[in-house]
Amino acid sequence: MTSSTPQPGSPSPADSTSPAENASPSPELSAIQQMMGELTALRKEVGKLSMLPQQMQQLEQRLMVVGDLYRYETLHQQLINQEWFAADKETVKMIADIAGVTDLEDLSPREVRSLSCGELAVIDRLWTTYSNGHFGFSPQVQIYQQIGGTLDTTIGENVRLIERWGASLGWREGASEQNPEGDRWRQCDELDFSLNAPQGCHPSRWWNSPYGSRMTNYFLNRLMTCEF
Repeated sequence: MTSSTPQPGSPSPADSTSPAENASPSPELSAIQQMMGELTALRKEVGKLSMLPQQMQQLEQRLMVVGDLYRYETLHQQLINQEWFAADKETVKMIADIAGVTDLEDLSPREVRSLSCGELAVIDRLWTTYSNGHFGFSPQVQIYQQIGGTLDTTIGENVRLIERWGASLGWREGASEQNPEGDRWRQCDELDFSLNAPQGCHPSRWWNSPYGSRMTNYFLNRLMTCEF
C-alpha cells in the first residue's frame, strides 16, 4: 500500500503557492495603484478648495463688521443695551448715511435698489445678533417670503401682500383670520419696542417712507436681491 504521508522535503498542499502569488506587481499595476493614490489625494485637496469661497466670505463678513463697528458705534451700543426705540431711529440715520442723503425724502425708491448690500448686512447683523434673531431685516424678509412674497410680487407692488406682511410684523391694527391685512397702519410711536413685539417688528421707522408701499416694495426687492 502506498503511504499518503508526505515525504520529508516535499511541499505540503498548505505550503504550495502559485508563481503568480509569489510574483511582485507588474510595473503597469504599480503605476495604476500610484495614480489611484494620487487621485484620492487630489480629491481631498479639491474638497478643501471647494470650501475656500465660503471661508473667504465668512472672513470678509467678519472683517466688515470689525471695520464698521466704529462707524456704527452708536447703533452697536444701543442694541447691546436693548434700547430698541433709539436704535430704530439710529438705523434711519445709518441708511441715510449709506445713501448719501440727509433727509429720507430725498431718497427715491429707485435709489434704494442700489444701496450697498454689504452695509445693509452690517445693520442687519447687529440687529439680529443682539435680539437673538428676533429683529432685523433678515426675519422681515423671511416673513414676507413665508406669506408668498417673491421678487415678482415686489416688482408688481402687491399692496394687499404688503398689508398682510405689515400685519404679521405688528405694524397694522385690526388684523384677524378674517381680515389678515388689518384696518390701518400704526404710527411708529404706537409700536411695541420690546422683545415682546412680534418677530421682525424692528427696525420699523425706516419703512415709514413718504413714498408709501412703493418704497417698501423696492427695499424688499433690494434685500432679497442681496440674499437676506
